[in-house]
Amino acid sequence: MIKEITVVLCLGLAVWAYQATHPPPPKLCGAPGGPPVTAPRIKLRDGRHLSYKEHGFPREKAKAKIILVHGFATTKHDIMSMTDLVPHVVEELGLYFVSFDRPGYGESDPDPKRTPKSLALDIEELADHLELGSKFYVMGFSMGGQVVWGCLKYIPHRLAGATLIAPVVNYWWPGLPANLSTEAYYRQMPQEQWMLSVAHHAPWLTYWWNTQKLFPASAVIARKPEIFSRQDLELATMAAEKSEDRLPATPQGEFESLHRDYNVGFGKWEFDPMELENPFPNNEGSIHLWQGDEDVVVPVSLQRYIAQRNPWINYHELPGAGHLFLVIPQNFEQIVKAPFPGKE
Repeated sequence: MIKEITVVLCLGLAVWAYQATHPPPPKLCGAPGGPPVTAPRIKLRDGRHLSYKEHGFPREKAKAKIILVHGFATTKHDIMSMTDLVPHVVEELGLYFVSFDRPGYGESDPDPKRTPKSLALDIEELADHLELGSKFYVMGFSMGGQVVWGCLKYIPHRLAGATLIAPVVNYWWPGLPANLSTEAYYRQMPQEQWMLSVAHHAPWLTYWWNTQKLFPASAVIARKPEIFSRQDLELATMAAEKSEDRLPATPQGEFESLHRDYNVGFGKWEFDPMELENPFPNNEGSIHLWQGDEDVVVPVSLQRYIAQRNPWINYHELPGAGHLFLVIPQNFEQIVKAPFPGKE
């Protein structure tokens, strides 16, 4: 009898372990039973589809072409909506914008092999499909800002300029001083510290960690008020009102979007942003990094260090700003104009 019970318990544990480390398959857009496809998509060389949205000047007439990269738990529509804040700037500078759903978000197919390099190559392939030319600008916010580091590493020859807006920092980048990254890490909410550690040390448990009920999961996914600065709490309400009629960010499931973001963003990287070289040694372009000094999500102390280590970065720190400062029209106008000398 004891032997039979032991076998049953072992089988039950095995089933639990399998389910904990094997999330359900995503509901692919356009597939039977999956969400519908409502926006144009390109087919990438590996067979995946990437959904995109265009805005601004026509491609063939634009003076500059900018690829926008959205942040965590948002889509191409959210980041593109920022351009509605500055129509006069779009007109004045003759700007063309294209945003896209990162893999697993919105209407873009998931990429189980997603890495910082694959994201940069997705951007390059999108640019080539749309015939944006040999050079284009990239501009990313939050987790999308982190994606820009991959562009600086893997496709610097394609960039006319790059802008990182409150880019997420990986606490385990080797170039960060241990004391500085440790201090910043422990300033996060305890439940977020646990989430970050799972994503870095045991990424195969990220799905389980965010679905189990024994411990509190990601504070960012749960949108706990504690992750917002005073300014962010006000701006988050404004942003939510504007996005009420937009499609959801995770119709295909949270694992290949939110959870994969954690695993890629805080996992082991193939390169260290602190070791990058200036892609514009002759000042033919520029790199800009924007950060709020009251950002709770991304510690300003780490951003300051990164800017010091890479003096070719134009660092802009906004006093009193949190993480969502780009939704303020005056701020976004400054951000958009910064790569174009004489237009700031």
